[in-house]
Amino acid sequence: FGAKVIETHPALGTDGAIEEARRRFEAYPERYYYPDQYNNPANWLAHFESTGPEIWAQTEGEITHFVAAVGTSGTFVGTVRRLKSRNRAIRAVEVQPASAFHGLEGMKHMPTALVPGIYDPDLADERVTVETEDAQATTRDLARIEGILAGPSGGAAVLAALRTARQFDRGVVVTVIPDGGSRYLGDPFWTEGRDK
Repeated sequence: FGAKVIETHPALGTDGAIEEARRRFEAYPERYYYPDQYNNPANWLAHFESTGPEIWAQTEGEITHFVAAVGTSGTFVGTVRRLKSRNRAIRAVEVQPASAFHGLEGMKHMPTALVPGIYDPDLADERVTVETEDAQATTRDLARIEGILAGPSGGAAVLAALRTARQFDRGVVVTVIPDGGSRYLGDPFWTEGRDK
């Protein structure tokens, strides 16, 4: 379709791509459309209007904990705002990578990243971190045991949800798997890792 691929420095991760997109849009606003998912309120509102009500309905209002990985933070912000509007006692658990240099595509280590304008630091009841290798091991388990082909950010979310669920005897823990694993099939973590 005539697209030109522009690569940014890998050490900058998603933030490098964001900065490049902003630079291009500011230089040529007539040439580019920039939806800016990191600062666009439509991002979190989509989850406020859809994901939150769906989770509430499917758990019949019994949800006790919502666990989500943060990247743009739209899923976490919108879903938590909707769920807490129904029941303030629901615990919101935010999942971040354990360090600035990580292999969890799409996730942000908020202390060192460009923080999205839609991110609300006051929403989380608890913040947990996940090591890249542990998330990748959970991603492998999801595929091999559960038949769910998720990406590593999904592995991070599921691992954090499992850890959350182990803290109590009774409750309903819900998480969201933010991406599929098909785009990671060439990555070596499928055959390498701590769980060998």
